[in-house]
Amino acid sequence: MIRTGGAVVAIAVLAVLLGPLVAPYDPADQELALRLEAPSRAHVFGLDELGRDILARVLAGGRISLLAGVSVVSVSSLVGILIGAVAGYFGGRVDDLISRIMDVLLAFPGILLAIALVAVLGPSLTNVVVALAAIGWVGYARLVRGQTLKTRELEYVQAARALGAGSVRILARHVIPAALPAVVVQATLGMAGVIIAEAALSFLGLGVQPPTPSWGTMLDAGRAHLLDAPHLTIFPGTAIAALVLGFNFLGDGLRDWLDPRREIEPSGERVIEASKNV
Repeated sequence: MIRTGGAVVAIAVLAVLLGPLVAPYDPADQELALRLEAPSRAHVFGLDELGRDILARVLAGGRISLLAGVSVVSVSSLVGILIGAVAGYFGGRVDDLISRIMDVLLAFPGILLAIALVAVLGPSLTNVVVALAAIGWVGYARLVRGQTLKTRELEYVQAARALGAGSVRILARHVIPAALPAVVVQATLGMAGVIIAEAALSFLGLGVQPPTPSWGTMLDAGRAHLLDAPHLTIFPGTAIAALVLGFNFLGDGLRDWLDPRREIEPSGERVIEASKNV
């Protein structure tokens, strides 16, 4: 599964990065005389309602989706790791306060909060990233908090504390690294969620604005031509489905591969290693 997902994601990333070589047309160029033309040798995915090459626009929209995914996942995971590690390690009132904030945010559907934030901030890719990151950190924080609650009681962490290591050093050298495998899996699956969310917001007119190509806006524009030109929605929809499935397969494969139950490391070795790193 990890190979299948990795292959799909790798092919998609290469196609998006090498877009001008794959589709030698400008996504904004119009051929109104050939509007809604079906797929052909000259235009493999056909042309849209303004005579623009759909393959070129799908590849350009893929760059938007990947940019949004990487940006949101990077910011969300970084904030979530820091907040979750602090909450789980220190506990007490700090943990209670952070947990209550996370509970409040989780009480509302994430996409509705994103829609509300983008509606207030205004439609743009930057505001979509801000809105999705503002709610996306919660999942990472809960994950890291749970991992930290377990890790802080392990022997090698207790040994580092007994040898005089400070809280910041213990978090940076022992607690957070122990949570990173789970975060990597969460981030991979999170990429799929961000791609769907960005497409949904663009579909509603709250994301990337025309004429900039986006898979969501392409689906929205293609709704009016479902019967006479179905290729307008088939190809961007297939691109979304393929990339999302690729990231989901990759995340599931990484979760199995990074499962700590695959290899149990003797606690004594961890204590000795921690003592050396203090």
